[in-house]
Amino acid sequence: MTTAPSGVPHTPPPSSHPLRTIRDIRESLPEDQRRHFDAELADTEIEALPEMLHRWVALSNDGFEEFLLSRPFEGLEFGARSYDE
Repeated sequence: MTTAPSGVPHTPPPSSHPLRTIRDIRESLPEDQRRHFDAELADTEIEALPEMLHRWVALSNDGFEEFLLSRPFEGLEFGARSYDE
C-alpha cells in the first residue's frame, strides 16, 4: 500500500498475471533460456529491473511455443515450388 499525494492510502490493483515473483518467471522458462535470464538479471541495473522483468514475463508467457507445437505446418503448402525454378 502506498500513500497518494493527497495523503489518502492507495492500494495498488491486484496483479492478474500468474507470474508474480522472479522465481515464477525463472520456473516458467525452458532450461536454456534460464541461463540467459540469470545472466541478464545479474547485469541489469536496479533502475532497469522492472522493464527487464516485464519483458521476460511477456516472453515466457506469449504462447508462441504452444502455438507452434499445436499446428506446426498449418497453412503451409509443401511442394508448391521446385528447386528448378
